[in-house]
Amino acid sequence: MTAPVFVVDSLEGVRPGAVLTLDGPEGRHAVSVRRLQSGEDIVLTDGHGRGAAGVVLRTEGKDRLIVEPLEFPTEPEPTPRITVVQALPKGDRGELAVETMTETGVDAVVPWAAARCITQWKGERGAKALAKWRATAREAGKQSRRLRFPEIADAATTKQVAALLAKADFAAVLHEEGAEPLATAQLPVEGSIVLVVGPEGGVSPEELTAFADAGAKPYRLGRSVLRTSTAGTAATALLLGRTGRWS
Repeated sequence: MTAPVFVVDSLEGVRPGAVLTLDGPEGRHAVSVRRLQSGEDIVLTDGHGRGAAGVVLRTEGKDRLIVEPLEFPTEPEPTPRITVVQALPKGDRGELAVETMTETGVDAVVPWAAARCITQWKGERGAKALAKWRATAREAGKQSRRLRFPEIADAATTKQVAALLAKADFAAVLHEEGAEPLATAQLPVEGSIVLVVGPEGGVSPEELTAFADAGAKPYRLGRSVLRTSTAGTAATALLLGRTGRWS
């Protein structure tokens, strides 16, 4: 079994011979929940592609762990970069979507307030929901042993999504009536891929037009119609296989 991953604020400048301290909530989880002991393997990461793999030297109290790093793995910027624009689902299905996309390997998620979204992020409620998405990505990144966690952007309007699509090397709207399957679309070998996942009520005709003007065609995934909370994960997995990132 691979070593558990914990997050530190920074690994900038860490070199062989250093001794690192894991404390705060992460230290408490390592000591009091995971009950790591001296000599056990551990990986620390900053979530931005840098890691420090080593062994536990000792624990101090209930929330402090001293680590000797032995190796310094890195996770380079992926290419092509995969971003999913995720329409806001109902209830906690947004966190489910972020969790499974993170575990699968998505690089960025953009929350989208689509016209047909029942859920709307406004004021303090919106800030709390965004914080939950970011916390979910962080925890799922740790669980899936990633060193580079996905970016969870601020919530975007349809106009902002269209601008993002216009800059992509490949842009697609997942749509059950798409004429072409995503499985046969011509994909770039580098650059950026942006996928739009609509709400349960579907992408409106006006949104489809705006996205088409930005260069995003509608593509279908398969014969079945997936929920908004699972479509992004399925599409990400498909693209990771097709682009060779899973090879």
